[in-house]
Amino acid sequence: MPSPTDTIKLNNGVEVPIIGWFSLMILCTSVSLTDLPLSSFATPCYFAAQGSYAPPDPESQGKVKDWTLLAIKNGYRTEKAVGQAIKESGIPREEFFITTKLAWNQHGHVKQAFEESLANLDCGYIDLYLMHWPQFIFYDPNNVVPRNEDGSIKTVDTVNFNQSWAEMEKLLDTGKVRALGVSNFSVKNLEKLFTTAKIVPTVNQIELHPYLAQNGLRDYCTRKGIVLAAYTPSGYSVVRNDPLVNELAKKYNVTPTQVIMAWHWSRKNIIIAKSENSERQKENLTIPDISEVDIAKIWDLDRGQRICNKADEKHGQVWGWTYEQLGWEDYHAKN
Repeated sequence: MPSPTDTIKLNNGVEVPIIGWFSLMILCTSVSLTDLPLSSFATPCYFAAQGSYAPPDPESQGKVKDWTLLAIKNGYRTEKAVGQAIKESGIPREEFFITTKLAWNQHGHVKQAFEESLANLDCGYIDLYLMHWPQFIFYDPNNVVPRNEDGSIKTVDTVNFNQSWAEMEKLLDTGKVRALGVSNFSVKNLEKLFTTAKIVPTVNQIELHPYLAQNGLRDYCTRKGIVLAAYTPSGYSVVRNDPLVNELAKKYNVTPTQVIMAWHWSRKNIIIAKSENSERQKENLTIPDISEVDIAKIWDLDRGQRICNKADEKHGQVWGWTYEQLGWEDYHAKN
């Protein structure tokens, strides 16, 4: 049986555990962006490591800490969590792999944003620092989702991801971060990044599940030495309710989620799971052995379906950019 302590070596030699934990996923939604209240969003790099997004009020932040402590008690060592929770766990800092992100509205303030995250975490150093999105959202200290008059999210082109990556590369010289990566990058935008990048990203965190296998991007990143980290790894109930997934769950006497996790394991993806339920957190750490024949059947479920981050119907955009800008328009399920 696969072990939750197994790791993947990144292209700079840093090792990251295969299974991580999302304490709260605010920014992923399958409903129209215009239907969401402002309180549903938070600046991605605030308060905690990757995945611990929450509105900046005491109640929400307290819940993040509680969920994080619960996950720690259940055996997680890859934590996207507030530094306070890590300290209260009583577990040495070295046993955690902490990731946080450059927020979409902080592209012009990389150093400042990083230092603020490091101060909030108060953990000495950050293991992995990711660029959350390639697009730059207009900075408004009072509104993390600023909009144009037509209701679309307000983006600007005064700073681009090539410039931001160059600033991120400088962070390695500080000794305060061990590895750099990106999130939501396509082949198209990785190619643009490589026109100026001196350092190849170690990780690309993307929406990844059996209905969105991202095979073309996976092959490209493998050739470049970039490891894929899967958010929304279970595909929510959409994929968990798939007849094949449930058939295999019954065959192996496991849950549908565990079947999907075994598929990720076979692909050597970093798995960023999210649950507020204690038993489900433990379940995500228990990866069953599933035959290669049955794993191959799961590969055939790919249909290029985005569940977490997909274009809103009104503007055809994902957080301010079109599929063409994101490099998602050329996706084919069998690429």
